[in-house]
Amino acid sequence: FLSPVAEFCCGFFVILILGNFWFLAVLYLLWLYLDWETPCTGGRRSQWVRSWTVWKYFREYFPIHLIKTSDLNPNHNYLLGFHPHGVLVAGAFGNFCTGPSFKNLFPGLTPYLHIMPIWFSCPFFREYVMSAGMVSASKESVSYVLNKEGGGHASVIVIGGAEESLNAHPGSLTLNILKRKGFIKMALKHGAHLVPVFSFGENELFKQVANPKGSWLRNVQEKLQKIMGFALPLFHARGIFQYSFGLIPYRQPIHTVVGSPIPVKRNLNPTTEEIEELHALYLQKLRKLFEEHKRNYGIPEHKSLIFE
Repeated sequence: FLSPVAEFCCGFFVILILGNFWFLAVLYLLWLYLDWETPCTGGRRSQWVRSWTVWKYFREYFPIHLIKTSDLNPNHNYLLGFHPHGVLVAGAFGNFCTGPSFKNLFPGLTPYLHIMPIWFSCPFFREYVMSAGMVSASKESVSYVLNKEGGGHASVIVIGGAEESLNAHPGSLTLNILKRKGFIKMALKHGAHLVPVFSFGENELFKQVANPKGSWLRNVQEKLQKIMGFALPLFHARGIFQYSFGLIPYRQPIHTVVGSPIPVKRNLNPTTEEIEELHALYLQKLRKLFEEHKRNYGIPEHKSLIFE
């Protein structure tokens, strides 16, 4: 959902440079220089933008729901691991960047959705995503949020990252998580409680061109992902007036289930063994969350999560 808006913003900036408004482009570049670190220091959210009526229609289109399984004490800071990435990451955006659902279910908590730093290099677009409550996924940015005193702050990280979007086929339950342990180390260093989050329906929004591991398409996608920092899944769904082909996501319900917190004690210098132990516990809690709720959202009994 980010790319079309980013392209429009970049195009508008080019028009300013090439047109008679180049001086506005220069002023904006000066602003960009002075404001460069803001995405790493909590961003600059706007309740007005987060409350736009268009987001209400966005959430109702699928529809998107947020499900609470346990209270989150606002006296603590939290790191919420969001799964799976999918193509659109609609559940993360709809629940943590728009609407009152999170605030109503978890009073006293402020969510920050971390996205790839590259998006904050895009003129004007960076202002838009920060207004919605998104911040950089850099270590500095996550540390800034989790280090806030008094508690009440929640970093939301899509653990599988861009690489996982290449697995976003309908029915897929494969998560890229076995080698991703940086978020565990961050939670330990800041004493942030870990919360697994699973978004049922996230992978059902698009059909993706077959790209099994080892295929020429998958190899090209993975190489491009390493070069550019983001993946390029080849997907399609429905059109505006017909359902056979287009880029508009299918109307499939999304249920984002927030699990119970895993208490984490602050440890400024965690050992490899301590990181591995907490990572294993997180995987256990994530699998348990999925197993307890899969029947409610149409997942067959024999289906289970696959960790890669």
